[in-house]
Amino acid sequence: MALKLGSLPPHLCSSPTKAKNPNVSFFWGRSLVPPLADVSCSTASLGKSYARLSITCTAQTVSTSISQGTPVRPTSILVVGATGTLGRQVVRRALDEGYDVRCLVRPRPAPADFLRDWGAVVVNADLGKPETIPATLIGIHTVVDCATGRPEEPIRKVDWEGKVALIQCAKAMGIQKYVFYSIHNCDKHPEVPLMEIKYCTEKFLQDSGLNYNIIRLCGFMQGLIGQYAVPILEEKSVWGTDAPTRIAYMDTQDIARLTFMAMRNEKTNNKVMEFAGPRAWTTQEVITLCERLAGQDANVTTVPVSVLRFTRQLTRFFQWTNDVADRLAFTEVLSSDTVFSVPMTETYNLLGVDQKDIVTLEKYLQDYFTNILKKLKDLKAQSKQMDIFI
Repeated sequence: MALKLGSLPPHLCSSPTKAKNPNVSFFWGRSLVPPLADVSCSTASLGKSYARLSITCTAQTVSTSISQGTPVRPTSILVVGATGTLGRQVVRRALDEGYDVRCLVRPRPAPADFLRDWGAVVVNADLGKPETIPATLIGIHTVVDCATGRPEEPIRKVDWEGKVALIQCAKAMGIQKYVFYSIHNCDKHPEVPLMEIKYCTEKFLQDSGLNYNIIRLCGFMQGLIGQYAVPILEEKSVWGTDAPTRIAYMDTQDIARLTFMAMRNEKTNNKVMEFAGPRAWTTQEVITLCERLAGQDANVTTVPVSVLRFTRQLTRFFQWTNDVADRLAFTEVLSSDTVFSVPMTETYNLLGVDQKDIVTLEKYLQDYFTNILKKLKDLKAQSKQMDIFI
């Protein structure tokens, strides 16, 4: 894979796919055997083997360096994607550890006031509009990139085009460190657009010349609450698959804590690290655990992976459903008997972490169900008292 990056021209910023500056060229290479999804930065499907295509993103080098200006404090960080599941935990951890936190947040009808309440500075910008990025980087030492596109957006808009613009801006403005969250085994699944884009972004960052930490993640425990815990408590359908895939879920608070340990450890500079929870779980094992902790059976609706695969094939036929097809591409991973987990002993030793301090899924869900069931019990007690009073 050939990836090249020069310094960003001072007037940046047109869209990465259609640069207005004649000295800045962006090229999306693609050669696919139909009917794979239309994703630039993708691969050629050759039966069961996949050959990556070269992706180039070049920009004219400028003679001046913004990094020659006034030094910035090492504690000044910019969190991109600060309102997300992981991003908000990164912000809280950074503030608790005394960092000066700035959050890049897209303009939205409901302002991210909770970030300001915590003590962070909120700036409005949009990775989909590269011209809004440079101002957010002024006075910043480290960028922590937690951002990902919304489900209704084309995958490449934020996760590739936006990240390319952000990395170029960071390089041009002398950012000292760039932390990027990726996906475990993204280099092994070129048939999945988001995973291939994550891998392309990793390579682009590595070739940028920036000091970086790349952290590959397996799965978030927080995501299981809305997917399984809440529907079981509300006696609604729980959707699962018959896939054998196992995932080592991790608490996002632990991810944030280990991230800052890695940022301060020089031995992790320019390394790709993998974070995983203590144990890998199948979907059925997670549902069974939730049933036991909730004290009630789940109404499970199992969707065969073959149905999801057929749906993906169907959505490829229409341009307006291509984004759906891209996201359904994860069915290829589900059907591959993949284990999303890695041994963490070496990482724990490097960062000085005791494995006993890492939250297990059993402990995380037990705390959730204990707290929520206690609240439900209290609400029922209050309701009975009101009935008697009336």
